[in-house]
Amino acid sequence: MIFDWLPSVLIAIVLMLAVVGAVRRISLWRAGQPSPVNIIAGLMAMPKRYLHDLHHVVERDKYMSRTHVATGGGFVLAMALVILVHLFGVDSKILAWALLAALVMMFTGAIFVFKRRRNPPSRLSKGPWMRLPKSLMTFAVTFFVLTLPAAGILPDGTGNVLLTLVLSALILISLGEMLFGMTWGGPMKHAFAGALHLAFHRRQERFGGGRSTGLKPAELGVEVHGVSKPTDFKWNQLLGFDACVQCGRCEAMCPAFAAGQPLNPKKLIQDMVVGLAGGTDANYAGSHYPDPQGKGREPGSAKGSPTEVITAGLVDAETLWSCTTCRACVEECPMMIEHVDAIVDMRRFLTMEKGETPNKGAEVLDNIIATDNPNGYAPGSRTNWAADQNLNVMRDVKKAEVLFWVSDGAFDMRSQRILRSFVKLLKAANVDVAILGDEERDSGDVARRLGDDATFQNLAKRNLQTLSQYEFKTIVTTDPHAFHCLRNEYGDFGSDALDNVEVLHHTTYLNRLVQDGKLKLDTFKGGTVTYHDPCYLGRYNGEYEAPRELLRSMGIEVAEMERSGFRSRCCGGGGGAPITDIPGEKRIADMRVEDAKETQADLIAVGCQQCTAMLEGVVEPRPEIRDIAEILVDQLIEEVH
Repeated sequence: MIFDWLPSVLIAIVLMLAVVGAVRRISLWRAGQPSPVNIIAGLMAMPKRYLHDLHHVVERDKYMSRTHVATGGGFVLAMALVILVHLFGVDSKILAWALLAALVMMFTGAIFVFKRRRNPPSRLSKGPWMRLPKSLMTFAVTFFVLTLPAAGILPDGTGNVLLTLVLSALILISLGEMLFGMTWGGPMKHAFAGALHLAFHRRQERFGGGRSTGLKPAELGVEVHGVSKPTDFKWNQLLGFDACVQCGRCEAMCPAFAAGQPLNPKKLIQDMVVGLAGGTDANYAGSHYPDPQGKGREPGSAKGSPTEVITAGLVDAETLWSCTTCRACVEECPMMIEHVDAIVDMRRFLTMEKGETPNKGAEVLDNIIATDNPNGYAPGSRTNWAADQNLNVMRDVKKAEVLFWVSDGAFDMRSQRILRSFVKLLKAANVDVAILGDEERDSGDVARRLGDDATFQNLAKRNLQTLSQYEFKTIVTTDPHAFHCLRNEYGDFGSDALDNVEVLHHTTYLNRLVQDGKLKLDTFKGGTVTYHDPCYLGRYNGEYEAPRELLRSMGIEVAEMERSGFRSRCCGGGGGAPITDIPGEKRIADMRVEDAKETQADLIAVGCQQCTAMLEGVVEPRPEIRDIAEILVDQLIEEVH
């Protein structure tokens, strides 16, 4: 080819510009707060995390999984060979043929990207993303032609000035998108930031099949609590925002977005990207926040910078308060971005610094501080429900096999029916059980999700102090929110009270009793049953099977809702959402009951008192709502001695 030196010079120029962009982008991330990471270990682990953990999520969409393998894998391999063959001029027909094969693989993947982009689902961002398949194809074709002489398919020197100029232009266009765009903000930005995000993820425990769902404790007594501006985030959180591929899986799963509340997790992450780099959302080409009140915020009006208060112009506070913290967005994100962490971080600023918790938020937090329970009941009435239950109290017995963590259902008449059912089952199985009685305090779940980490930490430390006085092997609770706090969040406060203690949800414990033959059950004959997975039991703690196994033990064949298991729809009761009460176009609980009605269910089995309250709040006609403990009690075969 004429001007043989030109491709290598162009490749070198684009690579240098990409490096400049990378340095600039890294400096934006490093403006965040310190977060210690092991750089070497992270980089070493990155390939495995990319091929295993990331693809575990991508694989849920077989079409995109295969497309991504062909396109991404083909590009990475092709780029490495382009550098060897065309930048360093390594004379090897084997490498040239390998490059041709990689380019064919990449081109095949690009065809599937093109087909997806011809009629993209609404959740996908458009704009610059629509040109991506053309850029991928241009890259593959350009370097395929350029490599033919090196592979011996065409003689050296093939071509004329016009072909040289055309190929050079195509090299600039395609490499510019692939490499320059990676680090300067093009659609391929996720490839650069995403790889580093996997290496330096804030929750290293998530990889290799691990689970990490507990919120990180807020540092108290500092100048500013929570996140007010982008640079208040940890640096690797800022890196995580840049990893977003704008696939919109989070948007499709978000219950608040579906209900028409002003939250779209994808838009929120893209607003964080605007904040860390500075500018407006004018170039955002995806779905915006629903606007149920018709405030009419125009695209491009959201403005921010690394040092400006986020809620002063970039994101409305109502967006943050719409989140139910159900983690559906986190579970679906192929780039493993932590949306809920970011939202609670920003809530902490609004609550602890500004005192701007909306609607009944401030009242509830005041109640918790004054009475240790969200509704302000007299603390001494916590054990009234158990007056006729003849339950041991830890203060008296000092030790028991099982500690029953009653939670704040103790103050609610509907929840008390669940508690009594559970106690009856424990007694039928002859379990040595005790409660804390008036010594138990609220777990702090609501306070923490509302951003008041000071109150949460105070409650956690006092509860741990109480627990440390007694001897028990197992804690069981009917409340998945308390279960999550005890199991995943109390461990951050330096107490050994829960060391070697198993923390269980009541469905898990009851299932063990049934499997061990300690509870005998009759066959259920009450019609069709579906099961609603509580977010804080399922997505937060991975317990999907025990409740279903319990139902099967009564001869129930669960009629699964379309959204069940890790894709279950939230009831709308988590994250303090019923307290902050941000209006939407419809209620999340109504949508969940509609999900159940599609199964023709007569009964919705639940394992959470908040879910029970939310679903029973849906106007009838609707299926009956019952906790699994209540269903079990009715089928209990009591032995007469």
